[in-house]
Amino acid sequence: MTEKIREQIMAIRDSGETNMLDTRTVQWIANREGYYELVVYLEEHSKEYWHFIMTGEES
Repeated sequence: MTEKIREQIMAIRDSGETNMLDTRTVQWIANREGYYELVVYLEEHSKEYWHFIMTGEES
């Protein structure tokens, strides 16, 4: 996970717009906000994303 992707995840989390476990909505918001790196990351690294959301640790 790059620092940019981490910042994008945190921006969506801080907005409070969705539950971060709802990855489809997270991806939709990311696309709307122009966070294209996160959109791709969610498609290609879902396990790493879940690990980060559940533990706060990057794997």
